[in-house]
Amino acid sequence: MMTGRFVLARRAIAVALAGASIVVPTSASIAALTAASIASLMTVSTCALAAAGTSAPPSAVSSPAAPSSAASSAASSSAAVPSASSAASSSAAPHDYRDKNFDYFVSGDPRSPRAAHTEFLLALMGGGGSVDAAYRAIASHAGGGHIVILRAVHDDSFDPQSGDYGESFMKEWGPVTSAQTIVFHHREASYDPRVLAALRGADGIFLAGGDQANYVNYWKGTPVQEILNAHVRAKRPIGGSSAGLAILGHYSYTSLDGGSMESKVALADPFDSGVTLEGDFLHFRWLENVITDTHFSRRCRLGRLIVFIARLDQEHPRADVFGVGIDERSALLIGADGIGRMAQGSAGTAWVVMPRLHQKLVHGQPLTLEDIRIVRVDQSGSVDFKTRAVSHPLAQTVDSIEHGNPTHESIATPILRRSVVPANEG
Repeated sequence: MMTGRFVLARRAIAVALAGASIVVPTSASIAALTAASIASLMTVSTCALAAAGTSAPPSAVSSPAAPSSAASSAASSSAAVPSASSAASSSAAPHDYRDKNFDYFVSGDPRSPRAAHTEFLLALMGGGGSVDAAYRAIASHAGGGHIVILRAVHDDSFDPQSGDYGESFMKEWGPVTSAQTIVFHHREASYDPRVLAALRGADGIFLAGGDQANYVNYWKGTPVQEILNAHVRAKRPIGGSSAGLAILGHYSYTSLDGGSMESKVALADPFDSGVTLEGDFLHFRWLENVITDTHFSRRCRLGRLIVFIARLDQEHPRADVFGVGIDERSALLIGADGIGRMAQGSAGTAWVVMPRLHQKLVHGQPLTLEDIRIVRVDQSGSVDFKTRAVSHPLAQTVDSIEHGNPTHESIATPILRRSVVPANEG
């Protein structure tokens, strides 16, 4: 007859092995096991569960390939988390899965060693289509190592085959050792040790498009924010497209009101409630005084960017803020020397916006602002983010706005604002 201790031990092993094709030991064999042997068997059983695709107990496995609870994630967020390669080395090969707080998709093997050498790069992509040269630059500056792609959606509607950056990094823009895509659904994912391990093991990071409000809501004040900033300090590349670009500057337009600010609305009242700005999120070298904007010419966002800068100047008068807008299917690549150049194959340009600062704004009144320097840069020019000097500009002007309207026609007038917003604009 088994003692109560052995009965409990046998039940524990049976639970751990549930659903796996492993024979539960007999009463006699359990009686012969020491406490150390039982612990060893349970560890092996957990690994077998992961290999068989069976759900393990919440805290049993910490690798990116096996789900765990949000509670265990938060409890261990302050502890040192191994790199992506070491986090996955003790379990079965990493595989795609969906968790309640995030989805995980993988190509290649993140357990492989990291890149021996990486280089600083900021890739500012305007959205609306890919610029292959920009993604290749991320892969090469990452030393062909591990790429992590981040997305954020508020539900589980993400289709991994829609804009599959992971496969493209592996087959078109690399070679790279692995590409992991993490789709955040909740803020709790930003404390999950599997997510943090993947990010800490990244040689290059790409922030995809979507809604930048999700990025701010899910990441600000969490270990993810800290890791992204540390990643760039360690001279590793990062890029962002559309919503991913919107948060790359030290200052950003957050869209926290749930809408997308139109230039005509911002120009009519710079203090409109939809002008939601952030000044303490990501802190990357060369973008310390920058606010970025996306889909720039096509969506006529010059007006709102001017307003964003003017508002930030009111709130941070010592910041000396300036703006950088990127056209669709275009990318500006900033190297370690602080020089930004348009990526080869860019369909459009970068716009550098530098108003004369410290001008008074009036609540509820249209914008009036003088001496706004606007410079357009294509592949023949460059921007020095140390000095704000622009070499070989495509075009430039100095404009003024009075009561929400430009005082004269210039290169800036066609993209200052628009009257009609296309239906179903993504």
